[in-house]
Amino acid sequence: MTEAPDVGELTPPDRTLLGPGPSEVHPRVLRSMSTPLVGHLDPAFIEIMDEVQELLRYTFRTDNQWTIPVSGTGSAAMEAAIGNVVEPGETMLVPTNGYFGGRMAAMAERAGGDVVTVDAPWGEPLDPADVAAAFAKDQPDVFGFVHAETSTGALQPDVPALTDIAHEHEAYVVADCVTSLGGVELRIDDWDIDVAYAGPQKCLSCPPGASPLTINDRAMEKVLDRETPARSWYLDLALLDEYWGEQRAYHHTAPITNVYALREALRLVAEEGIENRWARHRRVAGALKRGLETMGLTMNADEAYWLPSLNAVRVPDGVDDAAVIEHLLDEYQIEIAGGLGDLSGDIWRIGCMGHSARPKNVSYLVDALGETLTTQGADVDVDDGLAATSVALGE
Repeated sequence: MTEAPDVGELTPPDRTLLGPGPSEVHPRVLRSMSTPLVGHLDPAFIEIMDEVQELLRYTFRTDNQWTIPVSGTGSAAMEAAIGNVVEPGETMLVPTNGYFGGRMAAMAERAGGDVVTVDAPWGEPLDPADVAAAFAKDQPDVFGFVHAETSTGALQPDVPALTDIAHEHEAYVVADCVTSLGGVELRIDDWDIDVAYAGPQKCLSCPPGASPLTINDRAMEKVLDRETPARSWYLDLALLDEYWGEQRAYHHTAPITNVYALREALRLVAEEGIENRWARHRRVAGALKRGLETMGLTMNADEAYWLPSLNAVRVPDGVDDAAVIEHLLDEYQIEIAGGLGDLSGDIWRIGCMGHSARPKNVSYLVDALGETLTTQGADVDVDDGLAATSVALGE
């Protein structure tokens, strides 16, 4: 038998988190995670569950009764949405304009569905005309789209144009809101979205572990009327309904501390006001965008569908994208990320989300990135970039 490992006290580095997630966590959220545990069926915890659901409805801008945090990361909420709504033999229409449309396809196939696609280049939104053509051709039962594509920095504009098409064909709409909930305008009810999911670690600035999901009555009726149960027992929404619904019956042990954290993160959203929060993200990220462009860099997404919470920046010719990421982490304790899939090596992904979306972080990043690019011989003007950032921030 081996000896007990000699592991010291936990001392993670203090980073400035400006990647695609996680974002920095507000001190109040961290404090909430150090409070005492109660049982997952304790009346006190059931009251907390009710509060979290009400706060989630406010943040999603919905009256959906069935609005819960799924026990797991954002991918668990994603799989709960797709794995329950897509039944074996049904057809799901998914986008090809980013990495997470591909993940939708993989999950739909595992649920027993047939996948068809609607195409758009990486970094561009779906064209409603293309969506309408795909519906006319394939008549899908479920339509999935990514509201804020984390891999490309593109925001899907005019969401109602897409949901109207789907509902004209009596299809169900599943929206990936992982990088939009709490950061950019999102209106579940007004935009007629049937199912939406998100991750807590992005614009909500909450550690991963309890992930938002909302389903309207129409979609929940479909889930409850399935001929065969969902393939995942753990993510079966018909079973979870017994825990998060009126019965409050045991299904699994909820991640109590993560629910505490989500509650506090959502309290911060409510205190700031959801529309004020959307405006803050646009203002602070807009200053970042202005500074980077003035410095001489180019955004991946066009202004018409630029995503404030995730800024995809083109890597200049002759610059080693990975070396820049490494230098920022080693010398400045700043985390950003590189591209995924079709954009691997071509972009940096810079998050401006939640508690990370603060003026001092933006100014620090523009200065540090400018210095790093200068050492690599890139033609950038750091002073002009910083000045433009400062003006945009109103400093």
